[in-house]
Amino acid sequence: MSLVEYSRKRDFKRTPEPKGRAAAKAEKHRFVVQKHAASHLHYDFRLEMDGALKSWALPKGVPFVKGERRLAVQVEDHPLEYLQFEGTIPKGQYGGGTVMVWDIGHYESLSPAPDQALAGGKLHFALEGKKLKGEWHLVRFRAGKEWLLIKGGENLRPVSKRKDDTSALSGKSMRQLAQSGAVWQSNREQPAPAASAKPSRSRRRAASLAFVEPMMAKLVEKPPPAGEWIYEIKLDGFRALALIGEDGVRLLSRNNKDLGGRFPEVVEALGGLHTRDAIVDGEIVALDEKGRSSFQLLQAAEMGQERPPVFFYAFDLLRLDGADLVHEPLLARKARLEKLLQDSPGLVRNSASLGEDATALLPKARQLGLEGLVGKRKESEYEAGRRSGAWIKLKLLHEQEMVIGGYTDPAGSRPYFGSLVVGYYAGKTLQFAGKVGTGFDSKGLKFLHSRLVPLAIKTCPFANLPERKSGRYGQNITSAEMKRCHWVEPKLVCQVKFAEWTRDDKLRQPVFLGLREDKDPADVVREQAR
Repeated sequence: MSLVEYSRKRDFKRTPEPKGRAAAKAEKHRFVVQKHAASHLHYDFRLEMDGALKSWALPKGVPFVKGERRLAVQVEDHPLEYLQFEGTIPKGQYGGGTVMVWDIGHYESLSPAPDQALAGGKLHFALEGKKLKGEWHLVRFRAGKEWLLIKGGENLRPVSKRKDDTSALSGKSMRQLAQSGAVWQSNREQPAPAASAKPSRSRRRAASLAFVEPMMAKLVEKPPPAGEWIYEIKLDGFRALALIGEDGVRLLSRNNKDLGGRFPEVVEALGGLHTRDAIVDGEIVALDEKGRSSFQLLQAAEMGQERPPVFFYAFDLLRLDGADLVHEPLLARKARLEKLLQDSPGLVRNSASLGEDATALLPKARQLGLEGLVGKRKESEYEAGRRSGAWIKLKLLHEQEMVIGGYTDPAGSRPYFGSLVVGYYAGKTLQFAGKVGTGFDSKGLKFLHSRLVPLAIKTCPFANLPERKSGRYGQNITSAEMKRCHWVEPKLVCQVKFAEWTRDDKLRQPVFLGLREDKDPADVVREQAR
């Protein structure tokens, strides 16, 4: 391993940082995890390899639960002397802030040739530290510097709050280290701080940005006349609100649940936007090989499969640098959003307008296999939490959310369960809409079954079951069949695509796409075009 990049960033005539020296081959390779309170609190994970420390920044720390994964951004190699460094890097220097040796110990590569395994993008290893013991995997999931640190082996009990703030080397807390006066300097410059030592008024307010319930679109059958509207691609992912402020970035679902822990790479990318504070409305999506958003791909990580690359497509701007924009016209908001995103990181993209004539755009969207279009009035304000009709959606594929109320026994060689029994709310009653028996693979069946079993109840949650045995498409459930169903509390929401609604209001040819934890079950109603 080379320290060329490390040395290139430093002038050792001006900084006391170590130059790095040749090291004898050790019988046991060492590792260190450093807690680093820089501009954003994160952890630095370093593995000794070929006389240097291979290094990654962990925005959300180390995973403890088997299968849990955290973003790991690869940085330049560091010298071995960094194994025992803790202290304060002065503000204005690269990485300015307090550094703690959070954990230290030895590791064993479980990959036969660790150098080759790392170069190939996959390294399996076991840590034996003071806090971390067990197996992990490092997997490169995108070309460049972005990896995933994944917990393997058995679950590890998370460290206590006290131990998390205690150095494995000196026993000191972050505060004690900051007050100790130990200093390590670097010459790598960062942007100059503002002239005033006090944060601006807008920056102080940014720390407490409040959640805004997203504006919603109405489903319509036909587009309105061209002229007053612009159209965007209807994305198939998780609606998300990004709150960017002095205290970092919060990524929230449309029902105000945290999405940052599931998509730390998106949070990291949003943190790179050049703004004091902002509220951005958008969609988290995974793209297939043809560049189309795919909800099934987005669910891959939840089902224990390989995680696909994800992106944040931004389509509205509610606040920027202290200014409330919700009452500005849509075109004005989108112009400011486009300017904000012109130098944005690759994971954050602008959902641009396709044009004004939906009649001409729909055939092209159908040809590309897109889900549909979203239309928006050019002069519309942002109406938080409302479905006023100023935004509309034109669907080319039939999809909607459904509440899971039960499941049937498996048949043949299929394990775990046969079909999901799903429905929607009409007022306060849950209405049966059909059985979903396709769209699962073996991992998906196992994952879903593990989520359903703890929700078991004895009584059927659907108000319109049982039904008479005359279902044209085999969706009805008779009294005899109900005895073989397993009922669950209606707490899980799934996304389903289907051919059409039947005459008796059932789903025809439904296919499971994935779970939706960004929507409350009580909000799931039958979508009907107007």
